[in-house]
Amino acid sequence: MTAEISPRDRFITVYGRNPVHEVLLDEDLVVDKVVLADNAHGSGVREIQQAARRRGIEVQRTSAERVKKLAGNGRQDQGVFADVVAPRMLPLEAALAQGTLRTVLVLDGITTPANVGMILRTATAAGVDGIVVPRRGVASLDPLVVKASAGVAFKAPIIKAFTADEAAGSLKDHGFHIVGLDAHGDDDLFAAHLPEPVAFVLGSETAGLTPEVAELVDTWVSIPMAAGVESLNVSAAAAVVCFELVRRARL
Repeated sequence: MTAEISPRDRFITVYGRNPVHEVLLDEDLVVDKVVLADNAHGSGVREIQQAARRRGIEVQRTSAERVKKLAGNGRQDQGVFADVVAPRMLPLEAALAQGTLRTVLVLDGITTPANVGMILRTATAAGVDGIVVPRRGVASLDPLVVKASAGVAFKAPIIKAFTADEAAGSLKDHGFHIVGLDAHGDDDLFAAHLPEPVAFVLGSETAGLTPEVAELVDTWVSIPMAAGVESLNVSAAAAVVCFELVRRARL
């Protein structure tokens, strides 16, 4: 029997008056509900209510404290959030159970929302089967991530897990070859033997992979650099990886 998928693994929660109004105006997005704080008033709130009413979307009222808790950002929620359906987002267990994952990215310690958003956009464009965005240690899927992805975050094949090492360990247990990026990696990314299913683990620019994830790596690869350049921004490195996977798939 398949376990029920929790709401946090079905929705991307968008908070703030302008971001919520924007998702309501986008007819391509399925909005489950809008929640307003009891003390939220003004022209921006009226616009949200009118937009929701036009689309037949439920608007709930609750306390400001509950909005802060549910939105997950008490300083920037502006008394409103919306749960937007992310149709391709799944918990790791459910994604593995489908048996269709062949190429996966695992984000580890990437805390800059712009980097997370750009990785989601690039990986989705390249047709990567899944992008693991852990709940801990990685920037949350908030309006900044959505903006950096140019809205692609809602359509991305996001896989939810608690931590990156939990995800990498589970993938490895399911036969995935775990690949780490490192400037001093043993193999050139473009020449390395990378059997599928394969999971690339991507760490922060400053700290790299966490020790727990690094221990799980089967192969370390590097991206060739010229002119003394030491490394790329993690979102740029992710783009190189994603389209190297595209190139290999076409051979």
